[in-house]
Amino acid sequence: MDVLSRVHLNGLRAVETAGRLGSIARAAAALGVSVGAVSQQILKTERQLGRAIFVRTARGLEPTAFGRELLAGLGDGFRALAAAVALAEPTPADRLTVSVPPVLAAKWLVQRLPAFASAHPGLDLRIDASTALADLDGADVDVAIRVGRGDWPGVRATRIVDQVIFPICAPGLAARLGAPTDLAGVPAICDHRTLVRWTDWLAAVDLDEDIVTRGPTFSDAALCLEAAAAGAGVMLAWQTLAADALAAGAVVAPFPVAVPTGLAYWFVASRSRPLRPVEAAFRDWLADAFAPLRPDAFAAALAGSVAG
Repeated sequence: MDVLSRVHLNGLRAVETAGRLGSIARAAAALGVSVGAVSQQILKTERQLGRAIFVRTARGLEPTAFGRELLAGLGDGFRALAAAVALAEPTPADRLTVSVPPVLAAKWLVQRLPAFASAHPGLDLRIDASTALADLDGADVDVAIRVGRGDWPGVRATRIVDQVIFPICAPGLAARLGAPTDLAGVPAICDHRTLVRWTDWLAAVDLDEDIVTRGPTFSDAALCLEAAAAGAGVMLAWQTLAADALAAGAVVAPFPVAVPTGLAYWFVASRSRPLRPVEAAFRDWLADAFAPLRPDAFAAALAGSVAG
């Protein structure tokens, strides 16, 4: 224990979290402290160890050779500590906490959860609507649904469905859009937080980005959807955002062209522990619920929207 007395545990935790999440800002958010506090803890730990752990670059933190070895050991150590502490408060078999991006939760998941809940009577199901990376080895979140490439560190990610993008608009506006070239001069509703790009869809129909005119910008995709339904312009949507609005006729897809984004929806769980039965059941239910959104199946919904 003498060697551990040289370094404070809080400093090691700050180092491990920053290394695992890739930035001081993300570590601060995960630990619930300020960016300055994390930065000071890292500097203090480096002084206590007498070795540089990170190199500060324009892209953020890059671990040194020593830092990579240290982070590997710290990751194993903190996972073991978390598992040991969790023994004091075991997760009840009838409780499941799922971290989900807010737009996915609001526009797709909550309408379908009653089916899962009815199949699992007595389950205490909790939805944590957040875009923050969840600590799946902690006590607050059990599993997550995320959009990305599935390459998050320290987790097991199961691909559920690939994401595709396509334009949508109000039915009245769609009546004026007979071909993609008719997008010229039509306002493009923008979500400044989204990862999807008009250039990807337009390239698939051999058009340049400058054909669309910038329209209103929102910080939330759900607001973009409402604006599209209200006739404010055309927006680039994806399956979970637009599926129910398409089915209800609130919006239509004027062109039956859905383009892959390279991203997918993933069921994400801790790599350090096996799935509980209720978590595996939720993963399997999720795969079935997402089945109509798989690109080949969803193409029929787009075509029906255009025809309608």
